[in-house]
Amino acid sequence: MVKVYEPEFKKQIAQLHLQGESISSISKQYGVSKASINAWTKKYREECSDKNSNAEYSLNNEIAQLKHQLAEKEKEILF
Repeated sequence: MVKVYEPEFKKQIAQLHLQGESISSISKQYGVSKASINAWTKKYREECSDKNSNAEYSLNNEIAQLKHQLAEKEKEILF
């Protein structure tokens, strides 16, 4: 059965990859195939360039990075 992911989730995964996180680590952490990560990243790049907005791209990456940092801090607090 094919798993369907929400567009926001795909975008977050693509942003993590574009920020330098390895495909392998993202795949293990989120249970997503490497092929899906590559496809989502490619689509996200195209969407950002189509919108002709480097500022939006930068802000989206910053938001994703901050969300990731927040999640890491929340994990630290729990453990």
